Amino acid sequence: MASKGAGMSFSRKSYRLTSDAEKSRVTGIVQEKLLNDYLNRIFSSSEHAPPAATSRKPLNFQNLPEHLDQLLQVDNEEEESQGQVEGRLGPSTVVLDHTGGFEGLLLVDDDLLGVIGHSNFGTIRSTTCVYKGKWLYEVLISSQGLMQIGWCTISCRFNQEEGVGDTHNSYAYDGNRVRKWNVTTTNYGKAWAAGDIVSCLIDLDDGTLSFCLNGVSLGTAFENLSRGLGMAYFPAISLSFKESVAFNFGSRPLRYPVAGYRPLQDPPSADLVRAQRLLGCFRAVLSVELDPVEGRLLDKESSKWRLRGQPTVLLTLAHIFHHFAPLLRKVYLVEAVLMSFLLGIVEKGTPTQAQSVVHQVLDLLWLFMEDYEVQDCLKQLMMSLLRLYRFSPIVPDLGLQIHYLRLTIAILRHEKSRKFLLSNVLFDVLRSVVFFYIKSPLRVEEAGLQELIPTTWWPHCSSREGKESTEMKEETAEERLRRRAYERGCQRLRKRIEVVEELQVQILKLLLDNKDDNGGEASRYIFLTKFRKFLQENASGRGNMPMLCPPEYMVCFLHRLISALRYYWDEYKASNPHASFSEEAYIPPQVFYNGKVDYFDLQRLGGLLSHLRKTLKDDLASKANIVIDPLELQSTAMDDLDEDEEPAPAMAQRPMQALAVGGPLPLPRPGWLSSPTLGRANRFLSTAAVSLMTPRRPLSTSEKVKVRTLSVEQRTREDSS
Repeated sequence: MASKGAGMSFSRKSYRLTSDAEKSRVTGIVQEKLLNDYLNRIFSSSEHAPPAATSRKPLNFQNLPEHLDQLLQVDNEEEESQGQVEGRLGPSTVVLDHTGGFEGLLLVDDDLLGVIGHSNFGTIRSTTCVYKGKWLYEVLISSQGLMQIGWCTISCRFNQEEGVGDTHNSYAYDGNRVRKWNVTTTNYGKAWAAGDIVSCLIDLDDGTLSFCLNGVSLGTAFENLSRGLGMAYFPAISLSFKESVAFNFGSRPLRYPVAGYRPLQDPPSADLVRAQRLLGCFRAVLSVELDPVEGRLLDKESSKWRLRGQPTVLLTLAHIFHHFAPLLRKVYLVEAVLMSFLLGIVEKGTPTQAQSVVHQVLDLLWLFMEDYEVQDCLKQLMMSLLRLYRFSPIVPDLGLQIHYLRLTIAILRHEKSRKFLLSNVLFDVLRSVVFFYIKSPLRVEEAGLQELIPTTWWPHCSSREGKESTEMKEETAEERLRRRAYERGCQRLRKRIEVVEELQVQILKLLLDNKDDNGGEASRYIFLTKFRKFLQENASGRGNMPMLCPPEYMVCFLHRLISALRYYWDEYKASNPHASFSEEAYIPPQVFYNGKVDYFDLQRLGGLLSHLRKTLKDDLASKANIVIDPLELQSTAMDDLDEDEEPAPAMAQRPMQALAVGGPLPLPRPGWLSSPTLGRANRFLSTAAVSLMTPRRPLSTSEKVKVRTLSVEQRTREDSS
């Protein structure tokens, strides 16, 4: 018996039970008291939490759903129905009446809020009218052409010559001609520009109507409006061909709310309160860290928070997103809650810190939400970002545009989100090129340019007759001071614009990324596919004319794209000394404006490809690693000649043609060049140039060429690249 246990001695330490601290460190399970403290810290942190939401009994994951239901209870006033309201008639969801409330030919967006004129002077009104109280709606000006925006009654009749403001009981503001209209017209307001926001206000208690431009009141436009039985006013607009606007009746947060005035569409007040409380809980998770070993909670900056796979944290986040996910699919809540949260991160932290937090937020969205929920949320998020960037006011430091672009970059750095947006939103739903345009100020005093460039200076002096003087006059001391002040102001403006341009180039660098980590189609492939279609629609005119990209947007977009291409070109040059620098590439400017180049007509490539295939066949074959099978040399027949090959009599004419282009004189055609393999190889080489103009894609079975390629061991570094 003694010998049976020999050699099997165990130390006492091997049998020691695991302590609670070590168990917490391994499994992430926390003690009951620490869990209660953690959950109370998270779910009692909301500023709007009602007193009833605080539970006296210890919190755990069994009673947490009940506690959350109490936390998300909303007062009866906030839970009021979104139906009929005194002073308003019509559906609670306000859109443009595309079924009967229009005149002329108009193109209405899918959300029934955007409209483009497609006839001489089309008119359209909304589905909801008001007869009492104070109301407003906003119009986002996409083009600064001829439009009349305002209110009308259902009895107003319009045609292709008369629109809103041209009849009785219709009132309009025209920022193109800077006038107001009600049968007759007088001067009113300021000139608007693309990217401005017009607020239309009506006070049916006092019978007045006024307008605001970018939140600045233009004064009372009309008084003594007709009121009483049967009088109700609809939002309406008349616009000429190719002009476009987007309405905001309240489906999104108003950019410039006015005290005492109510949007035509009620905001989702109850859901907004719930979303804000859930966001408070989510922010608390990012600012608290569990230390199960010490049994305490640690305060931490959101930028330093990391998801470490702790079960307690994961379960807590799962309970939050169970209620949060459905709310993040709504347009109003995405812009009012999620967008505000992310913009706050970008404004407070450095770009690196902001990118880290946004990246983790997106990871959590993809982890705890269904794919369709995340996709809806990202779509609305990107559309809101583009809207904010496009219709943001011009300020001297361009600070608003910079914040919106930095948030866009932080989102696009997340690979999964970037690929989804590239595949389904950018170029398809959005005019993404708007991100690469810098809105020019129309009103100098509002843009702060007068303070930025206080003086003017002209480099050329003119004579009294108005002609440029050829004599070089000596510059006076006063002129020198004015010139230097002017140059300093221009330099300050240039530096601020360069910051925005650099952010725009960073966006394109992300879209052109060819080194994605998670497999699948590279971002560059998706971008090139979408970009090629975008160019075809805009260059060939096959797209809908009013929907085409404006020239000023296209020029800015191509400028940023060239800058991004130069970056990748020089990056390739750094690893390949024999390549050329991007500065050596040159395209004559007249190519872009003389209209002589058809970039999508491939018919004239036939002669070039035929010449390359016949005179440079051996070089092309070697570059493509094509090796002719020797066994096929024995089965050569003249019937196997490729149909594109020239007959023998034409060979006599080829030496002079080859000499004209500097090529070598062709030798007599060997018989073995007629092999079936080479015939197929010819067809492969003939499509080489065409394939260079389209994004790479896997070849189908019918497109594969029966050739022998070099093995991996036989390939040189140059062949692989």
